[in-house]
Amino acid sequence: MDARTGAIEALKTDPATVSLRRSLEVYYGDPARDAAMDAFYARFVRAGDLVFDVGAHVGDRVGSFRRLGARVVAVEPQRPCATALHAIYGRDGAVTVVEAVCGDRAGRVPFNVNSANPTISTASADFIRAADGARGWAHERWDTRIEVAAVTLDGLIAEHGVPAFVKIDVEGFEDAVLAGLTRPLPALSFEFTTIGREVARRCLRRLTALGFHAFNLALGDTMALASPRWMSATRMAAHLASLPHETNSGDVYCRSPASLRHPS
Repeated sequence: MDARTGAIEALKTDPATVSLRRSLEVYYGDPARDAAMDAFYARFVRAGDLVFDVGAHVGDRVGSFRRLGARVVAVEPQRPCATALHAIYGRDGAVTVVEAVCGDRAGRVPFNVNSANPTISTASADFIRAADGARGWAHERWDTRIEVAAVTLDGLIAEHGVPAFVKIDVEGFEDAVLAGLTRPLPALSFEFTTIGREVARRCLRRLTALGFHAFNLALGDTMALASPRWMSATRMAAHLASLPHETNSGDVYCRSPASLRHPS
């Protein structure tokens, strides 16, 4: 057993991180899933790049970006998740963990923890309201509210450099993350949910203003682009509006002209 595998196994029984056991079992230990993820992200990330993983959770994407040879800044506000990231990647000098929410301003923000399902803990009160009574969400409870540090993408860029790719997965707070970005980047992704389509529309408007011009999507955790062609923000907004509620979630991928060094 290598050191990283040993750290993951220890996290599953540590009282401070045992709430993450299911996530650790789902996201680590599946070589086929890892290979599919690496092949997918290779269209956006190459060796030597800098990547921001915003909403890193337990770091499976961090692992993929590292296997592709990128340096990674992993942003995660939940203490158990940050503990897991330090345990798994703390010996890797190419990974920096920032224990904070990424939003529209630096400082402190309230954060809502779903103890039974930490994956969907969120800084967005609107997301919680949208989930209330929605099909498939009725059993979810955000039972603890804490205050956490907040940073912005602009602040992260000032400290760490300009990323080639940014992954944003923050449960309905994606528009706030993008409000803290004022410069174009080669490529990024943001999560969407069918209970929060207006958030995705705001994200698309913001990204268009920042110079992003081509959009695609992946549904769920498929690690495959759903459309053979990249599309405009207007077409993407219409496509997201047409998805059935049962689609639940996915990620929108966005490119600017600077991303053409990674043809796909």
